Formats: sequence, C-alpha cells, structure tokens
Amino acid sequence: MGRELRQTVFTERDHQLFRTRLKQSLDVLDHTVNRPSFGLPHPMLGAELELFLAAPDDGLPVARNEEVRRAADDSRLVLEVNRYNLEANLTPVPLCGTSFTALHRETRELLDMVARAALPHGAVPYCSGILPSLRPGDLTRRNVSRKVRYRLIDDALGRSPRELRVQGEQSCRLRSDTVCAQGAVSSWQIHLTVPAARFARFYNAAQLVIAPVLAACANSPVLFGRLLWDETRITWYEQSFGPRDGSSSAAGERSGFGEGWVREGVGELMEAACRHRPLVPACADAPPEESARDGGPAELDELRLHVGTVWWWNRPVYDPTGEGHLRIEMRALPSGPTAGDMAANAALLVGLVLDHAAEEGPVIPALPFAQARANFYAAARQGMSAALWWPEQGTGPVQRNARELIVSLLGRAARGLAGAGVGDSEIQRWLGVIEARAAAGHSPAHWHRRARSAGACDREIFRRSLELASQDVPVHQWTVPGATR
Repeated sequence: MGRELRQTVFTERDHQLFRTRLKQSLDVLDHTVNRPSFGLPHPMLGAELELFLAAPDDGLPVARNEEVRRAADDSRLVLEVNRYNLEANLTPVPLCGTSFTALHRETRELLDMVARAALPHGAVPYCSGILPSLRPGDLTRRNVSRKVRYRLIDDALGRSPRELRVQGEQSCRLRSDTVCAQGAVSSWQIHLTVPAARFARFYNAAQLVIAPVLAACANSPVLFGRLLWDETRITWYEQSFGPRDGSSSAAGERSGFGEGWVREGVGELMEAACRHRPLVPACADAPPEESARDGGPAELDELRLHVGTVWWWNRPVYDPTGEGHLRIEMRALPSGPTAGDMAANAALLVGLVLDHAAEEGPVIPALPFAQARANFYAAARQGMSAALWWPEQGTGPVQRNARELIVSLLGRAARGLAGAGVGDSEIQRWLGVIEARAAAGHSPAHWHRRARSAGACDREIFRRSLELASQDVPVHQWTVPGATR
C-alpha cells in the first residue's frame, strides 16, 4: 500500500477482474517461490518506525506531516494515515554482526532529522504506541492525510458509524465512521526475510513468541486520559479496521492475530488473505503470469496490493526485488519510547523467532492455537503481569508469569541471534536492556502507570518522557516526574 494509486473510481468489472487476478496470482506465487534462484542467501532485517508530531509543551498533535516531510526531503519518510503521523522506513541490513546497532543508529538519525524539520512547524517527533494527549476531535476525517489510498480505503470500508470500546483500569469509547481512528496508534514494525521452504516454521514461531515480547514492550496505557490496557493500541487498531457494522467476516479477521497455525507454506496465508473483499481493486497492465521481468520473479501487483489491506499482526510479504524473497512483517510492537529500547525489542523478537524456527520437530508448536491467541491479548491487556500459556516438554502447556517467562527465554533469544552470526557483544548489549527491564518489571507502560500513581498529569508525563527519549535513556532507568497535578 506504500505506492500512490492512479485509479480512484472502480466499477463492478474492475472488482471481477481483480478477483480473477488474485486467483491467478496464487498459482503464479506457488511456481515462483519454488524456483531454485528464489530467496536471499542470508537473512535481512528491516524496520518501519511510525511516529507522532506533537507540540513540545502540551503534547497535542500537530497536523503538519506534509510540511515536515517536505522540509526533511528524505525518501525514507512517508505520510501515515493522519496528518500528525509519519512513517520512517529504515534501510534493510544483513542479519549478522552489529545489525541491531545499525538499526539503532539509523533510528536516531531519522528522529534527529524529523526534529530539525518539525521545529519550524512547532512540533517534535514523539514515539509511543498511542499519543496520550489525543482528544476525540483529533480522530475525525478532517485530519486524514491527503493521500488517495487512505480516502479509497476509508470509502471502501464504509461510512456506517461504529463504537470503539476499551475496558481496562478505566473505560473509553468513541463513535467513529472513519479509518482515521487508526491514526491514534503507532508501531515499530520488524521485517525479517525467511526461506520459502521453511516459511511455516518461521511464521508459526513469530505467532508463538509475540505474546511475551509484547508484554515486555507495551507502551500504550493511556487514551483520552484513561488508563486502559498496557498495550491499548492492539484492540484500538483492530476495532478501527474491523467491520463497521460489528459483524465478523466469513473469511476471518481482516485485522487481528489470525485463525490458526500454518501447516504448509506462504500460499495458505495468501489464499486466506484473498478470501477478504478487495478494497482497492486496481489492476496492473499485464496479468500475473506475464508480469515477470526478463525471466525473473513475477511482480504480482494485485496480490501485493491486496495483502497490504489485510492487517494481521504478523503479515506475509512477497517481494519481487532481485530474484525475489519472502519476509514476515511483525507489526505488533509499539513505537518507542527510545531508539535504544526499540533496537532491544527487535533483538528479543528476532532472536526468539530464529531459535524457535530452528527446531526440527513438528511444524506446529506444542501449544493449541487458541492458547497462543489468548496469550497475545492477555499480554496486550496486562503486560508483564499477564499469565501466559507456554509449552513445557513432557507436561504440556502450563501458565507462567510473563515477566518470569521473558527472563527464561533470553538464553533462547541469544542462541537464535548467535546462530545468525550476530556478534556476542551485540547480543549482550541489546538483550541486556531487556534483561534489566524485566528484572525491574519496568516496561514503558509500567513507567507511565507509576507516574500517574505519583500524581503526575499527562502533560507532565509527556514532557518528561520526551526529555528522556531525546537522551536515549532506556526506559528501565527512567524516574517518574514530580508528584504534581
């Protein structure tokens, strides 16, 4: 969905042709990923950083993303759904050596660049799963970015209003008839290239381990001034993109955790995605079987466009660049709070995926999918206090405290990273951040709750977190602001 679209009006004939092209694409995909030349010789790591533009004094959103992007003049920056959202696409790096330090360095560089470009517009970049100072009026259609694709998606999802609700320590609800409610949230999305022959193992590993990782990284406890889930962004995002009439789709979730373990390969997920109604049926000039470039992999424009409108937390990506490759876009982690924390979060997630995917046992993890799904939402609600089901050899799944589980998994994350060629000092540096965070029980969400308990108001919390984030102080070392209302 990153590219702009030429066509803006679609007929029933366009929809019929697009559905036909999707069916053809699935056959071409199967042939393409089985080519001997398909794939990369070594795994690559990438990331997308979504962020807010906010006023430095009170944290209110500043709807100037076009102006800031123009001032920055950097192709890595793109507009996100609302006019106070931006996305930075980091340069992919080989997964070896000091790859997470490279992510950290570029993240800081991008945030500094946005800060310079935003200063004349009265804004600063702010990284959080949710901007805590948002007001309901900030999530209206007038704030949608001026990009054709967002208007098309908004129109395709329908204009019937629905009620978004979150029940946590307090409760929150908003009546919305637009996709711009999604602009309340920002994420830190990790891309990992995987071999086609082992795609199911990697994807299932990502589904299994995301719950404890999310518990350690939660950074979205407040929306509209209410304390809700540790990672409120999860349920808010799903409701923003869900069916407007509150009904469920016969094809399953368009935005969510998924329907089951993958048993064979990427084709299963692509086929499941194609059961959803196309939102933007823009067809390429040539059909899928004719879209290969000089004997290379097929472009599959329709399939790639359509999968970009299915918002699973772990999403398959087919990329025809070069000889082509597959990757998993792991979208569940929140943005922020610091560049260092995000590099550490990425190291934990990638290390655990690599180690669990390396197991030579059954493709299906030793945990019922219903329990993996329950883990994900328990982690989003309760963070490191959650009780998570986890497979134990010889006994079957048992429930474990998320904080204790994270500590016990650090060795496996280190082993996964070492197996990919990541350096020992690199592993110790970034997993050490997670170890210290878990030892203190001090996730970003937990810090925000402590600050609230100490009597700090949201504006003061915003200013203090902005100050510490600009210094790249890891969140487990943060002190709460003074107890003033």
